[in-house]
Amino acid sequence: MTSSSNPGPDEAVRAELTALRDSIDNIDAAVVHMLAERFKCTQRVGRLKADHRLPPADPAREARQIARLRELAQDAKLDPAFAEKLLNFVIAEVIRHHEQLAGGTEQRAD
Repeated sequence: MTSSSNPGPDEAVRAELTALRDSIDNIDAAVVHMLAERFKCTQRVGRLKADHRLPPADPAREARQIARLRELAQDAKLDPAFAEKLLNFVIAEVIRHHEQLAGGTEQRAD
């Protein structure tokens, strides 16, 4: 087959695809910025914990947050298992930061 026998999507489809991808790109940027803000807050929590010799992890809080996020995901029609995996990934990174702070190897947030 030649390209003339299969011209591909028409202009309206290409325009809609471009608009949807632009929206996805904007959402991705917002997610990155929201995660950056979240980590700024958790770094402050980590410093507070380190200063007062509190443990880097708080399993009870983590369990509450996971249950809360699963419920939010379900309400938003997002797979709760996916939301839990994402939060577990974020929590693991937060705990790693808190352990570094507790050990005196603070990372620069700049």
